[in-house]
Amino acid sequence: MGKENEKVTSALQSSDMGKASMYQVAEAVLFSFIGIRKKSDLEHDAARIKPVQIIIGGLVGGVIFILSILSVVKLVTG
Repeated sequence: MGKENEKVTSALQSSDMGKASMYQVAEAVLFSFIGIRKKSDLEHDAARIKPVQIIIGGLVGGVIFILSILSVVKLVTG
């Protein structure tokens, strides 16, 4: 019965591969920026999120970060 469970688990994991929502990608990128991520979450994300999604999410997150820093600097320096 153990091998049957492994087959079911691997089939479920392969069906979920590459099916990450935009929220899941944003969450993974945000936690990566901050530097707080559990190893189990990292492995889960690696199985679900495609590298292209991470690259695009990182670029978008970086642009948002830079724009927010520039906005704060303009607000403070007035």
